[in-house]
Amino acid sequence: MGSFDLFRTSEDHEELRAAVRDVVEAKVAPHAAAVDADARYPQEAHDALVAADFHAPHVGEKYDGVGADALATCIVIEEVARACVSSSLIPAVNKLGSMPVILGGSDALKEAYLPRLARGEGFFSYGLSERDAGSDTASMKTRAKADGDDFVLSGQKSWITNAGVSEFYTVLAVTDPDAPRGKGISAFVVEKSDPGFTFGEKEKKLGIKGSPTRELLFDDVRIPGDRMIGEPGTGLQLALRTLDHTRVTIGAQAVGLAQGALDFALGYVQERRQFGKHVADFQGIQFMLADMAMELEAARQMVYVAAAKSEREDDDLSFFGAAAKCFASDVAMKVTTDAVQLLGGYGYTSDFPVERMMRDAKITQIYEGTNQVQRVVMARQLLAR
Repeated sequence: MGSFDLFRTSEDHEELRAAVRDVVEAKVAPHAAAVDADARYPQEAHDALVAADFHAPHVGEKYDGVGADALATCIVIEEVARACVSSSLIPAVNKLGSMPVILGGSDALKEAYLPRLARGEGFFSYGLSERDAGSDTASMKTRAKADGDDFVLSGQKSWITNAGVSEFYTVLAVTDPDAPRGKGISAFVVEKSDPGFTFGEKEKKLGIKGSPTRELLFDDVRIPGDRMIGEPGTGLQLALRTLDHTRVTIGAQAVGLAQGALDFALGYVQERRQFGKHVADFQGIQFMLADMAMELEAARQMVYVAAAKSEREDDDLSFFGAAAKCFASDVAMKVTTDAVQLLGGYGYTSDFPVERMMRDAKITQIYEGTNQVQRVVMARQLLAR
């Protein structure tokens, strides 16, 4: 490979981007405003992404998936988020929920669930956080008690994306309460149909209103022992390894969102006239646009480098995944806020998409680890060198 190819996405990646963009413009974008206004699940996007095999592109060909690499998966998420962040959570959360199975599951567990995910027969969600165990995951209270060959699950999980829609849930629970902190936690696959497993009411949220966020409630849910992911007591390490990979996808989501806001603002300021000329002709506006585009491109490069590291499972993925997610989400918040500003009073109305984009951007700074936690992760990596 020549040196000039090092920082260029492949032709395959750009063909994928064009294909996703076509699907999104035809089947996702037209419904984005209504999905937000009605706080309803984006079923049109769901159906279109499944039909095009973009709903869980990360699943390997061995399991009937398309076998997209980490960068290709990020490009899918980025392009969907450009039009509708709620819809981009479909491929993002399918990766988040299934990644523990991919990283730590037995061959039998992979065979049981990954082909069904790849075929769109059942989506995956991820149950780690609890009411009193958000950033401090090791203090979780949900228990899985051994009972013969089975485990009996009791407790709850909070802030679970696409809860109630997904068929499958990776759930972390304490299996050995006497073990040292964080060492007695195991991971399980829970199915929507398991008796005793129910959902709380949908959260009323600032943004991503099309993606249902609900509690998972476990009332003595019996789980066969062969649904444990990996070895007993390794659940928390598996959960954190998963986040190293999937934080990159939140960075991609943030980049797509920022791109959508910049694109819309660019079109607007070139059409809108004030003081006898286009708003885009004012140097103050041009400087805003330049900063937005510059920071967005820096974020995109960080995300793509982190995606390459995710694909190779590089030793420094923890740092780069945290950095990409943190930086890109901060950029998305800034760019969407500036986009609202560039539209003036119109930007503040729901007649235009930028106010929705600004509300959606906020969650990217919070979920899959707040940006304060990302800085803790980065600092730990620096200090461990």
